[in-house]
Amino acid sequence: MRITKLFTNFFESEKSAGLILIGCTIFSLGISNSLIGHDYMALWHMNIGGMSLEHWINDGLMAIFFLMVGLELEREVYNGELSNFKEALLPFSAALGGMIMPAFIFFFINRGQVSQSGVGIPMATDIAFALGILSLLGNRVPLALKVFLTALAVIDDLGAIIIIAIFYTKTVSWQYLIGAAAIMLFLFTLNRKKVYLLWPYLVGGLFLWFCMLKSGVHASISGVLLAFVIPFGSGDEKSISNKLEKFLHFPVALFIIPIFALANTAFVIEKFSLATISSSLDLGIILGLVLGKPLGIMLFSFFVVSLGWSKLSSSVCWKHILGAGCLGGIGFTMSIFVSFLAFDDVHLVNQSKLAILLASTISAILGYIVLSKVNKY
Repeated sequence: MRITKLFTNFFESEKSAGLILIGCTIFSLGISNSLIGHDYMALWHMNIGGMSLEHWINDGLMAIFFLMVGLELEREVYNGELSNFKEALLPFSAALGGMIMPAFIFFFINRGQVSQSGVGIPMATDIAFALGILSLLGNRVPLALKVFLTALAVIDDLGAIIIIAIFYTKTVSWQYLIGAAAIMLFLFTLNRKKVYLLWPYLVGGLFLWFCMLKSGVHASISGVLLAFVIPFGSGDEKSISNKLEKFLHFPVALFIIPIFALANTAFVIEKFSLATISSSLDLGIILGLVLGKPLGIMLFSFFVVSLGWSKLSSSVCWKHILGAGCLGGIGFTMSIFVSFLAFDDVHLVNQSKLAILLASTISAILGYIVLSKVNKY
């Protein structure tokens, strides 16, 4: 198996981010439900340049997060686990199953209701949180499983981005969308002309973000689009794609994702009881993430392996895949992100957040227990 130095650095940064993410979530929920909770929540809703601080984080900083996701995907396709079709088929199929099964469960429970638009919520996996939990198991987890879960989560994120672009775009301004397409064409031309200076792509990316913001298509999509036109070259240390990904690792993992968690878990938990999580929305999210994710990942993985289209690494067994599937149910960042796009009603958004947090916690515990029971490889 080809394990790049960049992947090792990536895993270390994501591991740290996952642990910080847990701390930020506990802190934000705690202070939001304290005596100073009102002032704390008001901080995230203060107006800056016509948008709330929370809006700037979700539309602005998350575009940088998606830029890194795109660069990760590009690296995996050219030099990583997705560069070989047979090896790539396993995490790709697992990710596909991990999106389809939760969506099916959610839709079955919520069909015909106002909450039906939240079908994309349980389809996502929080890569930082999942790898953070995985890191707690130390060397009891084979490196091949870490690579599998990382590739699965990156593909999963790409799937979430496609779903956002297609299903959560409510109104389209064709003028700005054509402008975004023109910028993409210009940046693609620079790529084909082998322009290996980073600044033209970043400046173009800034204008691309603005056009996407005004177009009605979620602005964060611009990050992934920009990643696809930045030249990969040979992928070595001198590649501008490699340099940018390496540069973004720590600010994304240790600043952007934690501040997203702080801003988006700033809400009051009201009258928590079994009755409050028995609605179709809550059940769809919880069952989708806790049950649908591992079931879809296991079934689709077993399908491609049993047909001989792909195979498990020699250090990985099916219990490892089940444990990774459970960790795939940690939706958190991406699930919360989609909930904002799915609902205009603040009550439904907060209700979704609580269900996501509960489901992610259960999935994290289940994943940890399953993987801790697997004999050390």
